[in-house]
Amino acid sequence: MKKLCLGLVLSLFIHYSFAQSTEPLDLEKAIQTGLENNLDIKMAVETVNLRQGDIRIGWGAFLPVIDATYARSFSKENVTQTFVSDPEPRQIDGAKSRTENFTLAGIYGFRPEAIVVLKRLGVLEEISELQAKVAVENTVAGISTAYYRLVLELQRYKVLERTLELSQARLDIAQAQYELGGAGKRDFLTAEVDYNSDLSLLKTQNQVIKAARINLNELMALSPDTEFSIQDTINVGEELRLLDLEENAFMDNKQWLVIQRQENDAFLQMKELQVSRLPAVNLNANYVNNTSNSDAGFLIQNQRSGFNYGGNVTMNLFSGFTLNRRIQNAKVQQKIQGYAVDQFEIQLKSDLYRAFNTYVNNRELLEIEQRNYAVAKESSEIALERFRLGIASYLEFRDAQVNLLTAENRLITSIYNIKEQEIELMRLSGKIFFENSFEQLELPEEN
Repeated sequence: MKKLCLGLVLSLFIHYSFAQSTEPLDLEKAIQTGLENNLDIKMAVETVNLRQGDIRIGWGAFLPVIDATYARSFSKENVTQTFVSDPEPRQIDGAKSRTENFTLAGIYGFRPEAIVVLKRLGVLEEISELQAKVAVENTVAGISTAYYRLVLELQRYKVLERTLELSQARLDIAQAQYELGGAGKRDFLTAEVDYNSDLSLLKTQNQVIKAARINLNELMALSPDTEFSIQDTINVGEELRLLDLEENAFMDNKQWLVIQRQENDAFLQMKELQVSRLPAVNLNANYVNNTSNSDAGFLIQNQRSGFNYGGNVTMNLFSGFTLNRRIQNAKVQQKIQGYAVDQFEIQLKSDLYRAFNTYVNNRELLEIEQRNYAVAKESSEIALERFRLGIASYLEFRDAQVNLLTAENRLITSIYNIKEQEIELMRLSGKIFFENSFEQLELPEEN
């Protein structure tokens, strides 16, 4: 049984503990589930199996073809014979004849292009294996991003919950002041409107979380209503270096390796056509055992057995310029594939630089957002206390509350953006898997 080793992304793994009653799910388990269930991966693995079968078929071109034939035939006829030595016709009714034939034929033909074809089949197998790894990497990246998106939405839900708690506290204070005559009804009604507005945001966020769960379930090939619990935490990894990422990308990016193999395949296609101009050698050998019996004629029995063998050399001299045109087309295809390699090199480097610039900017923003959140939190606490003491208006308190909500949202979004770019950079650099920790996807067994 052949195994295609595909690593799991431990560099993006974070540890979770769960307090809910639903089934717990961490990132590692989500990735494992996706790799086991994803149909794109299964199709890619089956394609690898097909390419391996093509190679086994290709080796058959170097082996002889041997056919064995055994045949028997019978006849019963009325025969009239006239011989030179006897002018009187001879009549034989119901003359029987029987023929038995056994032939063992071996044919071996060698075409020089068969060697190039076998090399091409090996390249196509490499391409299919790399494409299977691309499918796995894209699945891992998609699941990781969707998983952290769900974590982000859960964090936003908690932020809205705390905002609603503050709105509830403000509403209670406004109601108490109104009932005691210390404030007008307008302040109380405004506090109630703000509370209902925050409650509406919380309900809407709940719907966003459900959609994020469905998206993650889809990537894991699970039912949309599958429930699971996760801890709402995102940990930012160590700072990445552009030089290392770029070096790794041009060594380990699977799509880049696919493009290079495709260029090699185009070259071998051209070589296959060029080599087909060389002579082909054909050898043959036969063993024949033939026995004939007849009631009529001079020969009552005839038996022959023995070997015959031979060979020939063939070479195409003219094919209506078809071969020349095919070679020219193959050269053009090779040139096109070379341009594709250059284009992908530019694209890969550009994607890497774009993602890295976004990553660096988000890390810088994180420090700003952390400081801003600390200020907004302290301001909100002061505003709430001033509102309780009646020395701050509801507008001042609401502004502080909204500022805190905005600051906390920006902070957790900044953390998520860093993690999202980490995933993308690891995918582009071909390092989304750790070599020392992997899951194995098994190819179907040979029959």
